[in-house]
Amino acid sequence: MTSNLEKRLNEHNSSSTKGAKYLRAKKPVNVVYSETYPDIKTAMNREFQVKKWTKAKKEALIKGGLELLKKL
Repeated sequence: MTSNLEKRLNEHNSSSTKGAKYLRAKKPVNVVYSETYPDIKTAMNREFQVKKWTKAKKEALIKGGLELLKKL
């Protein structure tokens, strides 16, 4: 979660220590999906909800398959 997506991606893609250690040695990170919320509490609730989903449901969200998402 971040309030500045561009800055966060730059941190992940740089060799600085601020980026996630797992991602530093990997290929550059690209945004596959993002959502915007008016406040941090709502954003945190949504992040928690999505993290509990299955991989199939997350992939349907990324692809925009709203009908499939409802079935999963």
